[in-house]
Amino acid sequence: MRDSLLIKAAFSEETERPPVWMMRQAGRFMKEYWDIKNKYSFLEMCKTPELAADVTMLPVDLLGIDAAILFSDILVTGEAMGGDLSFNQGIGPKFANPVRTKADVDNLRTDVGDRLQYVADAIEVIQQRLNGRIPLIGFAGAPFTVMSYLVEGGSSKDFKLTKLMLHNEPELAHLLLSKIATVTADYLNLQIAAGVNAVQIFDSWAQALAWDDYKEFSHRYITEIISKLNRKDIPVISFCKGSSVFAPLMAEAKPDVISIDWNVDLLDMKKRLPAGIAVQGNLDPHILYADKKVIKERIYRLFDRMKGEKGFIFNLGHGIMPDIPFDNVKYAVDIIKEYRN
Repeated sequence: MRDSLLIKAAFSEETERPPVWMMRQAGRFMKEYWDIKNKYSFLEMCKTPELAADVTMLPVDLLGIDAAILFSDILVTGEAMGGDLSFNQGIGPKFANPVRTKADVDNLRTDVGDRLQYVADAIEVIQQRLNGRIPLIGFAGAPFTVMSYLVEGGSSKDFKLTKLMLHNEPELAHLLLSKIATVTADYLNLQIAAGVNAVQIFDSWAQALAWDDYKEFSHRYITEIISKLNRKDIPVISFCKGSSVFAPLMAEAKPDVISIDWNVDLLDMKKRLPAGIAVQGNLDPHILYADKKVIKERIYRLFDRMKGEKGFIFNLGHGIMPDIPFDNVKYAVDIIKEYRN
């Protein structure tokens, strides 16, 4: 995989065109995803290696993207640590036993590799099916994001309980984050040992944090995780909502790639980052609702802006929305693959 478009771009090497993959590329915008989802629960899909492989392979076979990403969820680490996790249609993830006291934090396990073995098993099946065609990306949720779900008990609009813990009980927050960081580093190394070719860390709710809080309660732990990874020939991608603000700080954690949202000019941001750090992004996913001529114009505008730059992976600024037309996503991938630097 070292000579694949994705790995070369991630290591800031020259490629004939930007590689393309998209966050949530195996998901609800695909009829074929629903053919599987209507038969099984979300967690069954994640925990059954053959099913996880089936879903992972959908965009490989139907879209022709340049990298697969493991089908799983960022909250499997929280569940493995002792969270009572469920997913309900229209509600999203829920932890029935929120983590809010010192006793709650003390009860969380950190030696959880056995509870996540199903992920390693899925990676093995997926790699058998990929058979060396394209790289497989593994991933994990960043400690702050996983913490927010554990503390809130699910999704939140204001992260009030999480922020109260950060501000009123910072020592407890750090104890919880430290435990999650330990599990996350071990979990990503488990994925690397199982055969993934790259890893991405998702800090989906980082934009909820003020600069100082991001530095203390998120960046610190992502830095710790990255420092512990067995990353020889395995590029590390760092993603957060809010990367247009936080990217220069994110670079200090020494990822190979920073995934950038759509609120900033990508070339300007790349020039602000240290040499050798690649960028991933940064099309507004809402563009994929538009007419095909608009999709092409916006993608080529981005590509023309980045022309001649080493270290550029095409992606969206965030994930594909469930009601984006499949044909539009396929069209976007097709015209990207026609482009030449």
